[in-house]
Amino acid sequence: MASVPTHIGNYPEEAPTNILEDGYELWLRYRALEPGYRATCSSLLRLVVLPGGNESPTLAAVRDELMRGLGGMVGGAPEVVHTITGEGVLCVGTPATLPLVASLGLRLDCLGNEGYVIRRVEVNGFIATVIASNDEIGLLYGAFGLLRALQTGEFNVAFSLESVPKITHRLLNHWDNLDGWVERGYAGRSIFNWWELPEYVDPRLTDYARANASVGINGVVLNNVNASSDSLTVPFLEKTAALANQFRPYGLRVYLSAKFSAPMEIGGLTTADPCADEVKAWWNQMAVRIYSRIPDFGGFLVKANSEGQPGPQDYNRTHADGANMLADAIAPWGGVVIWRAFVYSDHVPHDRVTQAYTEMAPLDGRFHNNVILQVKNGPLDFQPREPINPLFGAMPHTNIGVEFQITKEYLGFQTHLVYLGSLWQEVLTTDTGARGHGSTVARVVDGSLFGTPLSMVAGVANVGSARNWCGSTFDQANWFAFGRLAWNPDHDAGDIAREWVMLTLTTANDAVDIITGIMLRSHETAVDYMVPLGLTHQMGTGHHYGPGPWINDAGRADWNPTYYSCADRTGIGFDRTCAGSGAAMQYSHELAQRYSKVHEVPSNLLLWFHHLPWGFIMPSGRTLWEELVEHYTYGVASVETMRLEWATLRDEVDPARFYQVSAYLEIQLKDSQLWRDSCITYFQKLNGMALPQGVTPPSHSLKYYKSLAFRHAPGNPG
Repeated sequence: MASVPTHIGNYPEEAPTNILEDGYELWLRYRALEPGYRATCSSLLRLVVLPGGNESPTLAAVRDELMRGLGGMVGGAPEVVHTITGEGVLCVGTPATLPLVASLGLRLDCLGNEGYVIRRVEVNGFIATVIASNDEIGLLYGAFGLLRALQTGEFNVAFSLESVPKITHRLLNHWDNLDGWVERGYAGRSIFNWWELPEYVDPRLTDYARANASVGINGVVLNNVNASSDSLTVPFLEKTAALANQFRPYGLRVYLSAKFSAPMEIGGLTTADPCADEVKAWWNQMAVRIYSRIPDFGGFLVKANSEGQPGPQDYNRTHADGANMLADAIAPWGGVVIWRAFVYSDHVPHDRVTQAYTEMAPLDGRFHNNVILQVKNGPLDFQPREPINPLFGAMPHTNIGVEFQITKEYLGFQTHLVYLGSLWQEVLTTDTGARGHGSTVARVVDGSLFGTPLSMVAGVANVGSARNWCGSTFDQANWFAFGRLAWNPDHDAGDIAREWVMLTLTTANDAVDIITGIMLRSHETAVDYMVPLGLTHQMGTGHHYGPGPWINDAGRADWNPTYYSCADRTGIGFDRTCAGSGAAMQYSHELAQRYSKVHEVPSNLLLWFHHLPWGFIMPSGRTLWEELVEHYTYGVASVETMRLEWATLRDEVDPARFYQVSAYLEIQLKDSQLWRDSCITYFQKLNGMALPQGVTPPSHSLKYYKSLAFRHAPGNPG
């Protein structure tokens, strides 16, 4: 990334120590290695990339990245050579760019275009390190893979690595508007400088592309799913083309969210009916207009017939009708249509979480091969904890991708330390039961379970104009973890967290252990102080920051926290068994049976599926009321532990980032106490039960907690 002066901890004494880091470099800091380890890595300081020059932009990016990384970590500028005439050479190439690669006997046929292999081999009687791939973008991923291994201390004289992405489409979805405002954005305004484009492309966008490539992200949806038709007008297509040109060397393809009613809003048509010939013709012409400017345009993301957005149901057509019409328009260029399964209508259903399955599952097999159904990880809306979406495993003849939310809309925005890798791993490893044991969500979205041709993992981006990109240091970890899990959903979230810490903060073993431990406990901690035991959506209306379990006047039932808790004097929880809404029956037989039985459902989903009396006896021997209070209280205590553990790292982390995290942990501690006290006070008001013995009571009355407001919260239009 752009060179910025930094303060260094845990690195050699010659490193500068008087200037503060600001987080801009993310995990690509490339600090000098310890002297002993540096000697091991010095065998990489002669670089063979492409004999005779004539580098493509991607090969130039590969060379520049290796020069920057090796120069920073090993010391001195690497020497670019064109032949291997001695030891200590790093060869980087494809069979087409470096004929030597074809003669080494490396197994490249299984790598595809994006995979890579790193090997120590003998060439002309000398030992060389080789990064090889079938395509130049694979070399770029391989270069980042090697530099990551150097930074984390994994490189040695026997180092070997082969890596192939399991997911074909690894996308960031930006909820950025064309005016620069970011919906659910907590790191400033949009980084896409639409007003200045296409004439001026901010150089920072190259660093954005580099960061994405470094973790294997290969696509970006530039605009909000609540789309404006203006994004498809010629001026904005020219702007999009400028961004595509900037991103292309890093393998980052651009996509656009398309508004379904665009033929009417900017095309002058009187209908957007997907079965109307004039509508099909309009989208065909739009495809020509786009691909003439952006030949590698990725495709369209569409939110339709949800939250008031227009869609095919406005014309008594199905979601498949709408998606297929768009898919046909861009199929000649290899484009894809990503159709969001997040739907709920203007009419309140008996149970909102059932609607996506009810509308989408009957359409299995009716979507075209270049359509991907983008399914949120849970059936509601990016809550701190939900069961998996029942659509995973229910549509074997449809390309299914998972949609995660990297930006923490319901998890304390940028000020709460919540590592999401643990949440995503929980989802990806859940067994759908669709085809017996091992039918995990990961195998659904990577296409291996049903043999579907396209695979996708998408994440709602948390990137903004803040100097540190994400608003907080630890929110950077979620961007990093998303990319690593999108590349390989079988990666371990703990290993990813440890890797991020070593790349971003410190390589001191004790400090790495402490920080990784904080990260791996952080998600469950947030669940405990917000929505324990399967409660959900207890946040304040609109902004979704802070508790509001009492809210019951939000305009429609399923916008109210009371709708989801169903709490009254006798009990709490939403009955989704056969006796209730029946939502549990949308899962495979195995999961449906488990979720429907109160003594078999996981306790962390208990109140999602069951309405139970306050005196229900939990496996711990405590009553349900006592267990709830225990979880709320433990959540606060866990934040305090995080705060105290972080305080021990003052000498291990640079001052600026240490201070920001410390301040944010103070905010999180205050907020967690508010969550605990507000929820306990409200639920106690309903049930009239005493607090368990020894439990500290809330500090204020329910009236006080109801009086609190979070006005002007970022990322919220209200």
